[in-house]
Amino acid sequence: MNNKVFIIAELSANHGGKIEVAKETIRAAKQAGADAIKLQTYTADTITLDSDKPDFIIEGTIWEGRKLHDLYKEAHLPWDWHEELFQTAREEGLVCFSSPFDHSAVDFLEKLNTPMYKIASFEITDIPLIRYAASKGKPMIISTGVASYEDIELVVSACREEGNEDITILKCTSAYPTTLEDANLLTMQQIAKDFDVKVGLSDHTLGITAPVVATALGASVIEKHFILDKSIGGPDASFSLDVNEFSSMVDAVRKAEKALGEATYNLKDSQVKNKQFARSLYVAQDMKAGDVVTLENVRSVRPGFGLHPKHLHDILGKEVLCDLVKGTPFSLDYLKTSNE
Repeated sequence: MNNKVFIIAELSANHGGKIEVAKETIRAAKQAGADAIKLQTYTADTITLDSDKPDFIIEGTIWEGRKLHDLYKEAHLPWDWHEELFQTAREEGLVCFSSPFDHSAVDFLEKLNTPMYKIASFEITDIPLIRYAASKGKPMIISTGVASYEDIELVVSACREEGNEDITILKCTSAYPTTLEDANLLTMQQIAKDFDVKVGLSDHTLGITAPVVATALGASVIEKHFILDKSIGGPDASFSLDVNEFSSMVDAVRKAEKALGEATYNLKDSQVKNKQFARSLYVAQDMKAGDVVTLENVRSVRPGFGLHPKHLHDILGKEVLCDLVKGTPFSLDYLKTSNE
């Protein structure tokens, strides 16, 4: 990652169960301006239990009433696709990496030479998993969708105790979709201050407003769910951006980066040139040698070729040496000195 915002297209479950759809989505992500494509590496059995007990039935979300095991069985990305998808991403010039959900997924991704790891929001309390991934010495990107201050403190400490200082914490709200009112993007800056880490946004809001605001607030990473076409359907389709929407987001983020620029008092060439239109002191009435400078015959006006206006009160009441025509830029050289 460099100084540009690192934009991640999250494939998630948006593959429709077809590897060709997944490949085409990767290619489309490149065309839409993404820097990376992120996968998820789990099976239904590595992420939950096949149980009909109430604890394993989803309530209060867009997946109301579904059994966790069934949802993850539908949504998971087959492991035997990974190598081909990594290769497709390389061919497109995209960074490809994944979220592991257990130790076996980390081992599997290591064999694929994953360049970094992403820890999903609901795994932020799985400190053994996080320690194991962090121990591989690769950049760690961690979402905070259900995290308290103490959760973030614990996960950052766990990474550092494994000797891993390359940590990016993503502000995230685990609501699908998230309202803008619940995004609380200012938290990013607080996280950066409190934990001395890089920050970014894993976004579940609709549209592109939140990523642009996050960029302005110092995000180094933006992650957004990406789908080739919403007609594919699937668990994540409703809060994913399609190709046109993602392209618009990338364009807006890149424009925001340009507008942010750098903190500097140095003037651009165009600003230096336009200083000619700033104020300066000019002769406002024809003057004769010996006339006294007043607020009527010398004024602060545009353009800026005359004496700086800060000198106005210093020259009031002093006599001029020579005749001066209205419109002459005033100069200290026109004033009599005490010796004259």
